[in-house]
Amino acid sequence: MNAKLESVLNKSILEKEDLVYLLSLGGKDEKRLFEKAYEIKAKYVGRKTYFRGLIEYSNICGKNCYYCGIRGGNKNVHRYELTDDEVMKAVKYALDHNWGSVVMQAGERSDKQFTDRITRILKKIKSYSANPPGITLSLGEQSEEVFQDWFDAGAHRYLLRIESSTKSLYEKIHPNNAAHSFETRLENLKRLQRLNYQTGTGVMIGMPFQTLEHLADDLLFMRDFDIDMCGMGPYIEHSETPLYQYKDQLMPIEDRFRLALRMIAVLRIVMKDVNIASATALQAIHPQGREMALKAGANVIMPNLTPVKYHEDYHLYKNKPTVNEETDLYIQNLEKNIQDAGDVVGYGEWGDPKHYFVRSSK
Repeated sequence: MNAKLESVLNKSILEKEDLVYLLSLGGKDEKRLFEKAYEIKAKYVGRKTYFRGLIEYSNICGKNCYYCGIRGGNKNVHRYELTDDEVMKAVKYALDHNWGSVVMQAGERSDKQFTDRITRILKKIKSYSANPPGITLSLGEQSEEVFQDWFDAGAHRYLLRIESSTKSLYEKIHPNNAAHSFETRLENLKRLQRLNYQTGTGVMIGMPFQTLEHLADDLLFMRDFDIDMCGMGPYIEHSETPLYQYKDQLMPIEDRFRLALRMIAVLRIVMKDVNIASATALQAIHPQGREMALKAGANVIMPNLTPVKYHEDYHLYKNKPTVNEETDLYIQNLEKNIQDAGDVVGYGEWGDPKHYFVRSSK
């Protein structure tokens, strides 16, 4: 037994140096970290995994982030936007299979045509069934009025990834202009909390210029910001992005995968009752990546309900899984893998993060 590791794991409050230490673990010590994270998950949020049916609504984007394959400046992307019928077909699939929630994700846009259409679609989803699904949005930065409209129309969770909480690093992976402001990103996260959204953020793990100290700061940021949920995963390079020029400086992809699992585990230890998503990017590296994240403390999985014909067009990074996830056989296998990981699926439940109710009652 590693006495130092046990000492750190039993601390009530972890300092930055403790986080860096835990993020650097390997072998048997890493296995012990995952076991501890799963124990905490079981105690505070239960051995339960919630499905969120993922709807990749559009790959049209007004931003030009240096890491993203669907950045507005990439002229090789075939742009698309789902029809209302395609969105509702995905919602129907989720409800027919007794999933509690859906997620709408898209490239960042703030034009009125886009925001008004999202409002109309949210109202359609909420009126579609006597037992409507919970709705998470991941649609980028918006005005307070738009966030309020979407909340009033039925959305109650929002994921807005900070990507890095270190301003100098954030500015290395985004253009230096008003449309990509670190301060604006922070203000949007605060705005979501003010409006009573269940608020989530997240970071990329293993990207260029990043250190374990940066990632430790990210964990402290999420703790101090008091997030309710987190979506984070390994950085996977895309050849049609500016950051691709630094590909030779990256740690091996397998190391990024393991580091992402450790980030999930340490976040679960630091923030015991938040929801943590098992990112699709994990599956892009390892066929059982998402299930492995469940054993490291994650409790949300987002099977892709986007029509298969659009999968190739929503390539944020290389090797993004494009399996037809609408097939019943795929879902049955996923359910079995979740059970093998020690969890059950939270059917028919919204699966809201317990942390939100604690935070909002303060």
